[in-house]
Amino acid sequence: MSITRRHLLGASAATLGLAQLHALAQAWPARPIAFIAPYGAGGSNDILTRLLGEALAARLGQGFVVENKAGAGTRIANEFVARAAPDGYTVLHAAAPIAIGEALYAKLPYDAQKSFEAVISTAIAPLFLIVNASAPYKTVAEFVAYGKSNPNGLTFGSPGAGSAPHLTAELLMRAAGTKGVVVQFRGDAPAYNELLAGRIDGTLTAISTAIPHIQAGKLRVLAVANEERTPLQPQTPTFRESGLPSVVGYGWYGLMLPAGTPAAIVQKLNAETNAVLADPEMRKKAEAVGLQLRGGTSAQFAAFIDSETRKWAQVIKAANITAE
Repeated sequence: MSITRRHLLGASAATLGLAQLHALAQAWPARPIAFIAPYGAGGSNDILTRLLGEALAARLGQGFVVENKAGAGTRIANEFVARAAPDGYTVLHAAAPIAIGEALYAKLPYDAQKSFEAVISTAIAPLFLIVNASAPYKTVAEFVAYGKSNPNGLTFGSPGAGSAPHLTAELLMRAAGTKGVVVQFRGDAPAYNELLAGRIDGTLTAISTAIPHIQAGKLRVLAVANEERTPLQPQTPTFRESGLPSVVGYGWYGLMLPAGTPAAIVQKLNAETNAVLADPEMRKKAEAVGLQLRGGTSAQFAAFIDSETRKWAQVIKAANITAE
């Protein structure tokens, strides 16, 4: 078997390419990194972004400078990172709307899968079915029966059109076979005010804002829309346990880099973030703001984003949801 000069040159080029990637990963990061949060200061995404930034800076020896680029349902931050240089120095702490926007908007300046390198799933924000404690239903089955007996069906409160709580409520109504409407509010707090006043039947939202009202005996938790029970409220059953296995939905966050970022950098950031997420103290701080830490491989996160995109596109089409 003859070895031609072309084969030798090709092998040399491949070896050089691998060597360059290895060197790049070894050198990265050589300067501070822009850590982009798609929401404003003070929320759970911002808090977790800052916690991760501090921990990663300590491990990698370079600052992770948090920049809040809020607005347009995370599209401002997403576009900013999609257009950034693929050198590992601009990191997006992406949120669930990045996988929802494709079905909501006719045209986006980026593609959730083609414009980014998925790095790692960092956390989910479990969504809980919460009702007024004085309501007659105490289980998911009783809640669904109430909705079927009511000519107008069920009324849910949501923190925003096209949000994970909005879509999960739509998913619940279809799975349960009930009619209903999802009323949009500007955040969780106004929705809970309406729930406390008895003007809506329930919310499917993160639990942190509701905890004081739950502890005061004014609100009741019926279920969580996770695949499994959550350590945030281990006594709360899932919808799967309650007879509605398809009702799975939550807010989520994860790290993404511009498309074309060298694989060695993706792998290094993934490994370092996995180490940070495994820290019990980090887990405790995340749970304090209603988040459940995750982790895993970049391939798993990419597959998750693809699954979320297809799943919610079906719900958006079925419910005829359009962007405002």
